[in-house]
Amino acid sequence: MAKEMPSSFSSFREFYPYYLVEHSNPQCRAMHYIGSSLVLVILAAVVLTQQWWWLIAIPVVGYGFAWVGHFFFQHNKPATFKHPWYSLWGDWVMYFEFLQRRLGGSKH
Repeated sequence: MAKEMPSSFSSFREFYPYYLVEHSNPQCRAMHYIGSSLVLVILAAVVLTQQWWWLIAIPVVGYGFAWVGHFFFQHNKPATFKHPWYSLWGDWVMYFEFLQRRLGGSKH
């Protein structure tokens, strides 16, 4: 049975270790990395083409891939539902730590 997420955190520093546990499944993390990469591709395309309407795709792509990772691989509820800002921040910290090879595909 999954451990219940605490209702509050006093800082992102306190939240982030919990966030990593909630993303310990390698396939879940991979789905987050794919979504985050596609968000960056969309942002670059928007800047280059000036087709601003593509911005609506960002939350669909970013959250879509992440939520598939949670529901089908990690089997938990995304932290976004209870901690949206810390979760968004956590997505990008995890992504950049992965790119810097500071995180593996599984448990931190």
